[in-house]
Amino acid sequence: MSRIRAAYWDPDGTRYGIPTFWWRGAPAGYATRRQLRAAGLRPAQPIAAQVLWRGIGGTRAAYLYRVDLARPKRTATPAQLRAVRAALTARRTCRVCGVTRSYYIPRSLGECLTCFEGGPS
Repeated sequence: MSRIRAAYWDPDGTRYGIPTFWWRGAPAGYATRRQLRAAGLRPAQPIAAQVLWRGIGGTRAAYLYRVDLARPKRTATPAQLRAVRAALTARRTCRVCGVTRSYYIPRSLGECLTCFEGGPS
């Protein structure tokens, strides 16, 4: 085992407080949030382990969750989807001329680009 791997090998959690593994050294049964999401799951428990590696700016960490304790992802209700759709439409509607544009209105301007430039809508 190399020195770098040995520095991040703590399967009992005595040195780092939780079980720690090196990059690509975690045993089966653990997954990151992204890996859980790709499998249609969500974490339903606290962090179970971590992966440490040397990266730009120092030591980097990825937190791991147990796959056997993960639960299915929750789906949005029809009312939540309607609310999101309405909010996104409001972001594209100009407050000055009331036209719904094909782009999001810049918050720094507060109006569509046509109204900001002073041209006809």
